[in-house]
Amino acid sequence: MKKNIVLIGGSHGIGLEMANKLSQNHNVCVASRTKEGLDGSNTTHIPFDATRDELDSDQIPEKIHGFAYCPGTINLKPLKMLSMETFKEDMDINFFSMVKVVKTIMPKMAEHSSMVFFSTVAVGVGMPFHTSVAAAKGAIEGFAKALAAEYAPKVRVNCIAPSLVDTPLASRLLNNDKKKETMSERHPLKRVGKPGDIAETAVFLLNGGSSWITGQILGVDGGISTLNIN
Repeated sequence: MKKNIVLIGGSHGIGLEMANKLSQNHNVCVASRTKEGLDGSNTTHIPFDATRDELDSDQIPEKIHGFAYCPGTINLKPLKMLSMETFKEDMDINFFSMVKVVKTIMPKMAEHSSMVFFSTVAVGVGMPFHTSVAAAKGAIEGFAKALAAEYAPKVRVNCIAPSLVDTPLASRLLNNDKKKETMSERHPLKRVGKPGDIAETAVFLLNGGSSWITGQILGVDGGISTLNIN
């Protein structure tokens, strides 16, 4: 039986990779601002802006077997250059909009279903200029663990914490060969992440092969959070 998977954000980067991989075997509902790049025959699209819109529960499946929230931000600046408005915007996009959607879809989560959220390696490893995004993503990690405890054993909840991934969101950090080389050298595996690296882990967590995994923060980060080889 095909599962019903709901993705918030799925027209770019990691979310798009997830949508196209999942649609090979499941029914995928993508709620995002655009449907650019979506090519799966088992994919439906709902126009949706996570920061502005209320998700219409009548437009999503009655039973949801997998859910992931993909929208995020990367505001990397010294604290003195970050306004309070930026902190609020990061919290709104990454956390508060996510919570609003979760409250809408939770009654439809099926038995033995799975939820996946996205954090950052910068929550577990202190990194300069990450105060705003690390604070917002740290809220997601705490939320995910508490939610996993509250809804076990019905719903599994896990969080992926990537390092830098070559997506449109990170284009400013990787827009020339020198930047790519510098960022690659920081990682023990000597490259930055690809959308598929993260999407494969998310797909695994949404499928039955991960049925004994919940409440975890999984680092998919080229080894940067645990290895010091310099």
